[in-house]
Amino acid sequence: MTSALPHATPLRGTDVLIIGGGVIGCALADQLTLAGASVRVCERGGVASGTTAHGEGNVLVSDKGPGPELALAQLSRRLWPTVLARIAERQPHDAAAVEWEPKGGIVVATTDAGATALTAFAQGQRGAGVQCEHLDAAQLAAAEPALTRDVCAAVYYPEDAQVQPAGAATALLGAAIAAGAIVETCCEVTAALLRDGRLIGVATTLGPRHADIVINAAGPWSGVVSELLGAPIAIKPRRGDVLITAPMPPTVFHKVYDADYVGAVGSSDAALQSSAVVESTRGGPLLLGSSRRQCGFDDRLRPDSLAAIARKALRLYPILADVAIMRAYGGFRPYVDDHLPVIGPDPRLPGLWHATGHEGAGIGLSVGTAQLISAALAGHPGEVDIAAFAVDRPAVITTPEQVSR
Repeated sequence: MTSALPHATPLRGTDVLIIGGGVIGCALADQLTLAGASVRVCERGGVASGTTAHGEGNVLVSDKGPGPELALAQLSRRLWPTVLARIAERQPHDAAAVEWEPKGGIVVATTDAGATALTAFAQGQRGAGVQCEHLDAAQLAAAEPALTRDVCAAVYYPEDAQVQPAGAATALLGAAIAAGAIVETCCEVTAALLRDGRLIGVATTLGPRHADIVINAAGPWSGVVSELLGAPIAIKPRRGDVLITAPMPPTVFHKVYDADYVGAVGSSDAALQSSAVVESTRGGPLLLGSSRRQCGFDDRLRPDSLAAIARKALRLYPILADVAIMRAYGGFRPYVDDHLPVIGPDPRLPGLWHATGHEGAGIGLSVGTAQLISAALAGHPGEVDIAAFAVDRPAVITTPEQVSR
């Protein structure tokens, strides 16, 4: 880890190369330029063209139990409005394109067993500082008039929010560019550049790029990138699909999902996992999710996944039976077996850091992750202990030989 530099901007004089132009890479670019670093982003495709473009834009605390990921989610939720306000001062159009909507979330249970589990889960979250309150039948009907009345329990989370994913990423990156960051698209990393056992940059399809610090923020492709750099980490793609309805009049007013969603997020089963998630967009269409499946980088849309999403969405909102589906899309999320992000320096290769493994929570966790990385690079403690996301844990570096390299 580099020590703090004696300037008001603690990373001044530090060259940082970020691999990946998704929302994590964009948030890093924004925060690190703010801290004074000279930043270059290398993206093999287009900005926000991978996982970020195929997400729902969730900024959630409702789906995480007490622990380090929830602490990171709470930090990020506090930071998002502050970051957007800063961007809006100089780039108001970019900030508006983020479509920040703190609409809150409602989690419902449709079985007695689910209600018991949801009640216990919410109680644990309250102990960790999450704002949540139980809704009775009348309160739920007032909040979501079109929702099924066949609900055994409901919990409201006022802190849940939503953004437009590509808009959020490009706003963050735009702020970084305005502060001097360089962004190269169609720039694929092909190998490590080493000197005396230290990473000093990367070879790319556009030529060599040197840096004091290289950050692997390549999302589901982070495992591939880490192999190229000679320090492999166990990041796997986990696919998720989303259905998009035709534009509708105001029908869904919060992010609403079945309590089964939390179990699907935390499951390590490689087979199809699905749960009902329904939310609106400013343009009128509803987003219907969600599914999870480990199938490598197979990008085919699968009927069983889409059918499961539609069936479970109808269970919550019967009114959707006559609504047309406009399109469907799927994307890959960076999955780690212990369901925690990978954030921090790689102990095997000085100069290499990782910021990946957020699975479907990258949008929400991005600004908090960037703050942790920036603080750690400057030698300062972060608001959340970065040690919980360390690279050298069994789920990330799978063998003792890899740890000691």
